[in-house]
Amino acid sequence: MGIVVRVVGAEAVVDLRHRVLRCGLARETAIFPGDEAETSRHFAAVDENGRVVGCLTLHLNALEGEPAYKLRGMATDEAVRGTGVGKMLMEAAEQFVLGTQVRLMWCNARTSARGFYERMGWQVVSEVFEIPTAGPHVRMKTCVEGGRLRESKLISGRGDRRCGGTP
Repeated sequence: MGIVVRVVGAEAVVDLRHRVLRCGLARETAIFPGDEAETSRHFAAVDENGRVVGCLTLHLNALEGEPAYKLRGMATDEAVRGTGVGKMLMEAAEQFVLGTQVRLMWCNARTSARGFYERMGWQVVSEVFEIPTAGPHVRMKTCVEGGRLRESKLISGRGDRRCGGTP
C-alpha cells in the first residue's frame, strides 16, 4: 500500500476533512478553532504519490477538568477505508501523546464511527447527541499508557473516571 503517517501543518489536512466530513458546506467549516495552536498536532496518512488519504488532529483540550487531547477531524479517503489507515493514524497519535504529560484522549465521534473507536479501545461516555452540521455523535474517551490504549480506571468512592488512577 505504501502509506506513511506524518506530522503535518493544518493546511495539509483541510481538503480531506472538507471532502469527507464537511461535504456540501463551505471549505472554511473544515478549519477548526485551535488548528494553529502550538500545542495542536495534525497527522496525515500519505500515499506513495504524496496524496493525503487519511488525517486526524489533536487539540490540547481538557475533559472534565483533566488535561486531555481532543481528537478532531479524523477522516479517511473512501478508497482506503478498511485497509488499516485509520489504525495507523490512531497509533501515531497515541505515540505522540505518550511523549507528553497527558494521558487522556477524547472525541465527539460520529455514531457511524463508534465501532472503529471501540475496536481501538475507546469507550462511550455520553448519550447520542446531534451536531447540526455533522449528524449524530457520542462522546468517547480513552487513556494512553505504556504504548497501548487502555480504559480509564475507576477511582473508588467517587465514581469518576481518570487516567492512570490519579484524580
